[in-house]
Parts: sequence; C-alpha cells; structure tokens
Amino acid sequence: MTTRFIYLASQSPRRRQLLDQIGVAHQLLLAGPDEDAESLEAERPGESPDDYVRRVTLAKWEAARARLARRQLIDGLPSAPILCADTTVALGDQILGKPVDDADAARVLGLLSGRSHRVLTAVVVDGQLKVSESHVSWRELSLDEIARYVASGEPRGKAGSYAIQSQAAAWMSRVDGSYSGIMGLPLFETAELLRPLGWQF
Repeated sequence: MTTRFIYLASQSPRRRQLLDQIGVAHQLLLAGPDEDAESLEAERPGESPDDYVRRVTLAKWEAARARLARRQLIDGLPSAPILCADTTVALGDQILGKPVDDADAARVLGLLSGRSHRVLTAVVVDGQLKVSESHVSWRELSLDEIARYVASGEPRGKAGSYAIQSQAAAWMSRVDGSYSGIMGLPLFETAELLRPLGWQF
C-alpha cells in the first residue's frame, strides 16, 4: 500500500462514520460547483434497481477519478484509492430514491408500510465493484406516524425516505443482510475491496 488513506467521494456523514469504525483513514473528494453530481443519479427508463445502483456507483467513481486528476494538476493532491458508494431502495422493480419533497417522502413511506423491500448498496474502490443486498420488513404505519417522521426532516436526502439508524428502526420487524450496507456502506464488502490494496482488518 503506497498511501495510508483513501479518498471518499461522498458527502454522507454515515459513510465517514463507518470508515472510522473499521479504522480506514480517509479524505473527502467532493464534487465542485462546476460538476452536476445529481445528474449521475437520474434513472433510465426500464432500468432495474440492480443495474441502476451499479451504473450510478461506477459513474460516481469515474467522475471522482477525473476530479482527482484535475486537482492533482492544480493543487498537487497525492494519489490514493478512491471509494464511491450508492444506496438504492427497491420495492419490486420500483426504485425508491431520495424524496423530492415532504409529500414525496410521505408517499414513499406509505408504499413501504406493511411490506418488505430490498436495500442495495454498491461500493467501488479503484474500479472494483461489490454490491450488498439486504431485505427489510416493516409493520403497518399509521398516517400520523408517517407525518411525524416526515416532519422530523429525517427522510430528506435518504434513499427510500428513511435511515435505519433513526427512529424508523422501530418499524422494522425483520432485517436480513448488512446493517452497515443499509446505512450506506457495507463494511464486509468494503474491507474485501481494500484488503488487496494493503489494508488489514
């Protein structure tokens, strides 16, 4: 391993927390104002959730790689592996991304109420990709519960309009898979990608 850190191309504080948990030093490599990062997450007609999460994560990594190359020329940033990730909630073949507003968040939470869904999180390091798939079952939610959760602001910026580490955990009757993957960075898969680069866990 030539560096003792990786670049994390994500604004998610949860991903930073999870990397800290397994002792991976990291520096942020975030999109600048000249980049349209949100456009990378646009859905394509007929695209499956599995294809979507893979495509978006690889697109984020390619954009981050180009970003690092530019900043190395301008600021002299050192070389280091780049990690990107994306989390998608899928109800059947339907992709439930980040809500556009509170009404959309309430709609999505209503769809998830009393049903099971998948959480797919893809992670890429140095062009190598792995995907974590988890299954989550919810009890039935009342309209009041949904309204209070939306009012808390927690759904904003969250795939599926919820976070497993929030009060929404009280609704989950069953979780099969990776807790950290549902949070946004599957630590087993991340470690598997980093180990060939010299990290030890």
